[in-house]
Amino acid sequence: MKIDIHTHILPKTWPDLERKFGYGGWISLDHHAKDSAKMIKDGKCFRMVECNCWDPVARIDECRETYVDVQVLSTVPAMFNYWARPDHTLFMSKLINDHIAMVVDEHPNRFLGLGTIPMQDDKLAIGELERCIKDLGLIGIQIGSNINGTNLNDESIFSIFEAARDLGASIFIHPWDIMGREEMEKYWLPWLVGMPAETSRAICSMIFGGVFEKLPDLRVAFAHGGGAFPATVGRIQHGFDVRPDLCAIDNDIDPKEYLGKFWVDSLVHDIEMLKYLIGKVGDRKIALGSDYPFPLGEELPGSLIESSDLVTSTKENILYKNALDWLGLPHGHFE
Repeated sequence: MKIDIHTHILPKTWPDLERKFGYGGWISLDHHAKDSAKMIKDGKCFRMVECNCWDPVARIDECRETYVDVQVLSTVPAMFNYWARPDHTLFMSKLINDHIAMVVDEHPNRFLGLGTIPMQDDKLAIGELERCIKDLGLIGIQIGSNINGTNLNDESIFSIFEAARDLGASIFIHPWDIMGREEMEKYWLPWLVGMPAETSRAICSMIFGGVFEKLPDLRVAFAHGGGAFPATVGRIQHGFDVRPDLCAIDNDIDPKEYLGKFWVDSLVHDIEMLKYLIGKVGDRKIALGSDYPFPLGEELPGSLIESSDLVTSTKENILYKNALDWLGLPHGHFE
């Protein structure tokens, strides 16, 4: 069995938000061809998407071809809209969440859903989180690695984490709003360098800020194998040891002690890196993630795992069992 925890989906259409709200910065879809569309922001195309980004039937067909049994759906991070007025972000979040819930309801054996919430306003965010879990039947939320420059240890964000813990909601953290993006646009460096750094920023913020210490039952997974964190944890630990006056001001527990306390996806594109990751976090905290349907993802989800010389039990853990643990579901849920 294969459960892919890292897949993105969009509604096929939504209102003209620039016209509705009176200011720019919103994403729209230009369906310029039968099976493809342009993602437009402020009049410029920044990404092309195909029908598998909105059409669940196309997704299911491709899942059959790649032997993926279940996809966990989340929005494209460009749709977080944390920069906008909170009530406007809430409007779009509801539209996105209703769409994901509809897809899951129509294909319950193929999809599970993660919502998106207006993280820049904790009260609105918690309200929509509750609606996602209690009313829509979604299983958790996807959030960004920072919220308008605010790190994930901020007090207002902590209240959202508390609510997620109380609701039993899983959290998937995806890099976005990348540090230094304007200084490194060439060579696609924001995606190649910035995203791994962003994920490490999120993990370190939650460790140093004591989030994992205060909420040990919070089920959190990080995209892209945890980004740069696993490869630089030695440096992070050393910095913590030699400058506790800077690093240990809110939590005095060693950063390395949190390895294996959260989940990461398997999207590292290199078998030696995957084995290194297993050595660091264990084979029970890595879940298959492909970043479907985007080009930086794994074209054949799980192929790196399946073609490796990892033992069968480790492959099974990564391909589906760990995903169910992160989601709080029994291992026989889809049997």
